[in-house]
Amino acid sequence: MRSVDTFEKIFIHKAPVDMRKSIAGLSVIVDQEMGISLQSDSLFIFCNKRRTHLKMLYFDKSGFALWLKKLESSKFPWAKQSISKDTIEMSCADLKLLLEGVNVWTRFEKVCFERVI
Repeated sequence: MRSVDTFEKIFIHKAPVDMRKSIAGLSVIVDQEMGISLQSDSLFIFCNKRRTHLKMLYFDKSGFALWLKKLESSKFPWAKQSISKDTIEMSCADLKLLLEGVNVWTRFEKVCFERVI
């Protein structure tokens, strides 16, 4: 199992995916819908409609690997429909936050502090 730090690129498939799909089904999505080479050094992330399951797919030198993370009592924050892209490139730091449950899709507003004398 590889650490998320080791991937060249990380891609999110924004549309919900049927979590019954395994490596073969998810590979078709990467190839045909996302248009990205399956053997690139990339991690591909998919979420179900209820946002309770994440699957992460990658090619690891000799074959494919598939990770699953299932939440029992909460939901993953996910890309809003207002984001026009169907495939979103994500940084490793943002993926780590997403896996921790932090909403990386909304950016924090700049905080202004008054000068205190």
